[in-house]
Amino acid sequence: MRFSLISPTFDRPEEVQEFIISVSKLNYSQDLFEVILADGTPGDTLRPIIDRESKKCKLSIKVIHEEYLPVSEARNAAAEIAHGEYLIFFDSDCIIPIDYLNEIDSGLADSSWEAFGGPDAAPPEFSALQKAISFSMTSFWTTGGIRGGKIATSKYYPRGFNMGVKKDIFIKMKGFDTKFKTGEDVELSIRLVEAKYKVGLIPKAFVFHKRRSTLFSFFKQVRRFGGARWHLSRKHEGQLKLTHIFPVFIISFLIISFLFGLNNSVYPLFVGVFYFLFPFVLSGIKSRSLVVGIFSISTTFVMMLGYAFGFLEALFGRGAHKRRG
Repeated sequence: MRFSLISPTFDRPEEVQEFIISVSKLNYSQDLFEVILADGTPGDTLRPIIDRESKKCKLSIKVIHEEYLPVSEARNAAAEIAHGEYLIFFDSDCIIPIDYLNEIDSGLADSSWEAFGGPDAAPPEFSALQKAISFSMTSFWTTGGIRGGKIATSKYYPRGFNMGVKKDIFIKMKGFDTKFKTGEDVELSIRLVEAKYKVGLIPKAFVFHKRRSTLFSFFKQVRRFGGARWHLSRKHEGQLKLTHIFPVFIISFLIISFLFGLNNSVYPLFVGVFYFLFPFVLSGIKSRSLVVGIFSISTTFVMMLGYAFGFLEALFGRGAHKRRG
C-alpha cells in the first residue's frame, strides 16, 4: 500500500460526497491507496451516505465512528489502522484533482520528502465569495505565502488540509497533539522540522478547498487560527514571526486611529486604502472578475479582523483554542 488518504468528517454530507467522488476519479491504481474517514457525526447518520456513495463510485472506504470525535483524535485513530507507507491528510471540504497522487509521486521522486504538503486553490466553478476567501487565505500579499504559495517562506510547514508524512515517522512523533483544538497540524509540522526530517512543499500537488461559505463562518474560522498561533508560539520558541502578527498591527492601528481622534489625519485612511486596494486589484486580475475583486476587499478585512481578535483573545487568556490537560 503506497498511500493512506485520511479525512476527519463531521456531518456536511454534500462536501463528503464531493470528496469521495473526486478520490474515486484519481488517475492512480486503487490497489496502491486506501481511503479512511474518521467520523464524529452524532447518530452515525453520515455512514449511509458514505456507503451509498462509495458503492456508486466503486471505491472501498474504511469508516471509524465515534460521536463528537475531535479532529486530532480522528486523524490519529485513522493513522493507527492505516496500511500506507505515507499518510496523507485532507479536510472533508477538499476536492482532490485527478492527477494529485501522480504529482505526489513526482515530488517524492525529486526530493525524497519524509513529510510534505501542497497548496490549496479554487476551481472555476466556485462562487465569487469562495474564490475571494481562497485568495485572502493563499495570496502572498495577505498571508506571506506561508500556506504554500509560489513565494514561500524560509521553512514550509504543511497544513492538515493537504499534508503527508511517512507512517513510521508519524507514529514515532506520536501523531497530532490532542491538547490543541486548532493548529494541531502546524504544531506537528513544527516538530517534524525541529526533528530534522526532510519536510517540503510539492507545488503541483494542490487541492481544491471549498472553505467557509459565509463571511461570518469565515470570521469564526480565522479567529481560531489567530488563537492557535499564540499557543503555538508558547510551545515552540521562535514561532512568532512578523507575518503572524501583522494582522494584529494593521487592525489595531486602524481601530486606535479612529477611536482616539487620529481620524483627522490622512494616514489611517491612506493605510487602509493602500492595503485593501491590493487584494481588489490582484484578486480581480487573477480571477478576471470584478465581483471577486470586490469580495476580496471584505474577505481580507474579515480575515485580518478575525485573526487579530483570536490572537489577542488568546494572548489575554481567553478563548478555547487550546485544550487543557
